[in-house]
Amino acid sequence: MWLTLRRADFRENWNRLLEIIDVPTKIQGAIRDLSQSGKTIGLVPTMGALHEAHASLIRQARQENDIVIVSVFVNPTQFGPSEDFSRYPRAFEEDCQIAEAAGTDIVFAPAASDVYPEGFQTYVSPGDKADRLEGASRPGHFNGVATIVLKLFNLTQPTRAYFGCKDYQQLKIIQQMVKDFDLAIEIVPVPTVREADGLAMSSRNRYLSLPERLAAVCLVLGLRAGQEVWANGERDPRKLQAIVQNIVTAQPLARVDYVAIVDPETLEDAKPSQSSYLIVLAVYIGKTRLIDNVLVEK
Repeated sequence: MWLTLRRADFRENWNRLLEIIDVPTKIQGAIRDLSQSGKTIGLVPTMGALHEAHASLIRQARQENDIVIVSVFVNPTQFGPSEDFSRYPRAFEEDCQIAEAAGTDIVFAPAASDVYPEGFQTYVSPGDKADRLEGASRPGHFNGVATIVLKLFNLTQPTRAYFGCKDYQQLKIIQQMVKDFDLAIEIVPVPTVREADGLAMSSRNRYLSLPERLAAVCLVLGLRAGQEVWANGERDPRKLQAIVQNIVTAQPLARVDYVAIVDPETLEDAKPSQSSYLIVLAVYIGKTRLIDNVLVEK
């Protein structure tokens, strides 16, 4: 196995069994050793800033695999020019502590220059599922997501890979990519983990001031309202959309990017005849953009 650390000061303080690999060729060497021994591998791709939702992915991977790899890489190609790449939270030592406590064997934390070396030109174009919702609001976002995930799959050769349902559109795009490229990887969806008040856990929640954090509950209040009217028999997507949006916009600190009622498989606009809908939204609370969703079905 391989052990390389990104920061000298961290190297001096790290005495645990967790292995940290930061070079793609070295993770490939480690994977060759594991493959020869017949070990199953669970991969949890992350951008760091780990929290309990990430830990839930890791714990499930630990239960279902011999080896658990967590990637920590803030992927520049999925951020737009005016987005928060430069200020996205980075806390590598804390990430390693959380990853190890949840059951990680290897943290893979490459440098951007190794992932996208000079002359890199090839990107994945993920198709129709990437064209709306997040894709419409963040052009090129899912090209970056699909490309880095495919690279991670190639480097780590996982048996299973774990993705949270909060990023539902991302999950469906990765499932489609695995199907289209005939990848022998099981994609495992893991339910959204929420705070005590219902707000979906997200690394970007760290940006919120106290008043904004209190205001952010409007997302889950809107989703719960949608669930309630669905349970009471409402099936008109336009009415559901309006109910959810009205709840969210009643919060003065909230600015809606989109609220949509879509088919859970195709992500196209839902039809009243369907037996299930995905209620999905993206909302700015102050300058922080948050996403969430809920599936409603008979």
